[in-house]
Amino acid sequence: MSRQLTFLLLIISSLSFAQTKGDWKKNAFIFTPEMLFGKTMEAYDGFPEINLQKQLILSFGRDHGNNPQQWAQRLKRPKTGLSVGITDFGNVDSLGIAIIGMPFIEFNAFGSNRFKVLTGLGVSYFTEKFNEVTSPNNRAVSTNITWAFRLYLNYHFLSTKKVDWRAGLGYSHHSNGHTRLMNNGFNSFLLSLSADIKNPLNKSEENKVENIPEYKNSVYEYISIRSGIGQNVFALAFNDKKNVYTIAGEYGKVYNNTFKVGIGFYYRFYQHYYDYIKGEESLVQPGREFDYFRSNPVYYASNFGVVLHGEVLLNHFGIDLQLGYNLHKPAYKAEWRINEGWDKTPREIPKSWVLGELNSKFKNKYRVSSRLGLKYYFLGMEKSPKNNFFIGAHLNSNLGQADFTEMSLGYIHRFNSQTTSK
Repeated sequence: MSRQLTFLLLIISSLSFAQTKGDWKKNAFIFTPEMLFGKTMEAYDGFPEINLQKQLILSFGRDHGNNPQQWAQRLKRPKTGLSVGITDFGNVDSLGIAIIGMPFIEFNAFGSNRFKVLTGLGVSYFTEKFNEVTSPNNRAVSTNITWAFRLYLNYHFLSTKKVDWRAGLGYSHHSNGHTRLMNNGFNSFLLSLSADIKNPLNKSEENKVENIPEYKNSVYEYISIRSGIGQNVFALAFNDKKNVYTIAGEYGKVYNNTFKVGIGFYYRFYQHYYDYIKGEESLVQPGREFDYFRSNPVYYASNFGVVLHGEVLLNHFGIDLQLGYNLHKPAYKAEWRINEGWDKTPREIPKSWVLGELNSKFKNKYRVSSRLGLKYYFLGMEKSPKNNFFIGAHLNSNLGQADFTEMSLGYIHRFNSQTTSK
């Protein structure tokens, strides 16, 4: 799953350079080197001693100021592209370095051309990962490939003929999406200095915004269905990846071919939960807390709920965020008991073992789910096609705590559009 996820995200990144048409692209190329310094937060007790975190990032992409497509104009002419970089977390011997590949989008903030919000979601490759023998101090990541996320606020403080200089402040995160334990992840807060190097081919007379259509406000209804396959692990004693199968559907509206809002449902089946019940492991054995799970393993290994979905459409691409409410996820109680008690809970759990408490923290994570990721639409959403298909890569979470990494395939159907005056 990690290799497939990496391949999909990099394909999405490369396609982003070829998704639009027109002469405006000739002068739209951007190149931005960036240096970052900051603090890697301690992820667990016994975290190695660290120095200052250091990053170098190179970003390549397009400035959509002259892009005549509706999404670019509705989003106030953003920048999009691919960032690649290298990170030293402050202790190379214990934590190694991370090599990052990440699609990004940057747009104006606070109604100003000087303030920019930049966010990206991609993958990172770690040279060191947790190993009980060779790298016991690195409990932050246990896989070479992880998710990578960043969110930054940049301030454009100086312009020259060839360079726009910016300072920034933001947050970076790396974790493997619960595909292997240990996986506390890396969270960092950093300061950045970057330089937007102006395209030497860009001539002022060619940089004027011309032939931008006068877009009218529009809205249409849609229905969508998708299926997905994900992977996660259950606990340290069950640390092999198994599948999570998903079917989901939704109804909603698309505004101005750019903003998508919907409500829907999801059904998930967790192979780990099912195998734990069918195998009559400790907590489902007769007389134990969850012995009733054995009466219907499929039912108790299932999860279903309702969801509120929001998405920003960039023609062929979608930046996707969902917030859900679990109506049924009983086996998560057993997972919590095992993982939130004493460290390194064994497969055969003594009745005297201290297990995780079903407290208010559990109740919040038990009920609230979230989903963040990227989609690629086979037909551009700019022209609101009647029927369309998409693929996606997502990280699913329990109120911010990684649950499983997923790849999906879906279908969307548009009803007749309705247009109003601008």
